[in-house]
Amino acid sequence: MLVHICCAVDSHYFLQKLQKDYPGEKLVGFFYDPNIHPYSEYYLRLLDVKRSCKILGIELIEGEYDTENWLEAVRGLEKEPEKGARCEVCFDRRFEVSAQKAAELNETSFTSTLLTSPKKSLKQLKTAGDALAQRFGVSFVAPDYRKASGTQEQNILAKEDQLYRQDYCGCLFGLTMQRDQQQKLADELFVPVSAQIQPESIEARIALYEKRWEVEEEGKAYRIVKQRFLNWRLKFAQLKVRKEVVDAHILPYSTLKNGYTRGKIDHIIGDIHYMSRDEVKFLSLESYNKLLGCNYATVRELIFNPPAFEKEVALRDMLGFSHYDLSSVVVVEEIPANKIELLVESETYADVEEKLLLL
Repeated sequence: MLVHICCAVDSHYFLQKLQKDYPGEKLVGFFYDPNIHPYSEYYLRLLDVKRSCKILGIELIEGEYDTENWLEAVRGLEKEPEKGARCEVCFDRRFEVSAQKAAELNETSFTSTLLTSPKKSLKQLKTAGDALAQRFGVSFVAPDYRKASGTQEQNILAKEDQLYRQDYCGCLFGLTMQRDQQQKLADELFVPVSAQIQPESIEARIALYEKRWEVEEEGKAYRIVKQRFLNWRLKFAQLKVRKEVVDAHILPYSTLKNGYTRGKIDHIIGDIHYMSRDEVKFLSLESYNKLLGCNYATVRELIFNPPAFEKEVALRDMLGFSHYDLSSVVVVEEIPANKIELLVESETYADVEEKLLLL
């Protein structure tokens, strides 16, 4: 039996139920999910599915990440709600490829872990699966493992085995609509030009779960715990001196009331140059290099290849700021002596991140 897999939280429980209910079947996992965006999220979910299949002793095949074909298939349905027409097309697309793969491998049947997802319609899934199974000469197996407290059991198992729990379906359109409804920033779609790994970004989660794989390979005991913290994302920034744009690096947790200010350097204390308005502070590249032990030749080099986020946050402590300081700190090659215009569009917000702790 070919088992289409969408994510480890759904598949880990579903596969164990199949192993129990179909003891004579050889199960082959098939991860085919071109709907998942961005690619870093796709990679993260695949990483966790590989771990799950390894634990359960199940062969896993990765399908093509043919996102362009998927986007073309759902064109015009971008604003459809969850369980609407876009989801129907999405299921049809993934089930079609899964049924075709089952036929290619001479499997007699196929199924999908989407059947266990509480956010999906069983009726919708079964209709799509049956139609495509008939077309490719295989059967579609559609057990209802949600009933009899199945969803609760699934959640308990996911927690016990410390699976990665994504908090959106996977597609770009579902994500943006969900974040709009939650009035939250869709920070999954933020990738800074510097490629610096941001707190609780998908890239940060990938690093954590890759580290978990290494720790498990080494046989070390660990625990993944959650903590609440203040997160930050920079959306846009620009510095002008006498109306000319100047290269500038914005330190993490910089914010600016109304996003815009103008003024001049008012006074200097130590390495910090204070602007006359809105708590803005300037730091020369020379001072930045001295404090962090770096050797950047230009600010542009710093912009595109900064140190780790945590190292830059620590710089605020070195400068004597409090842990609650959110004033803008701007790194420049030469401290401006003329009129300054500064735009900093950023967001700070309460968030939750995971940490891997060795026991």
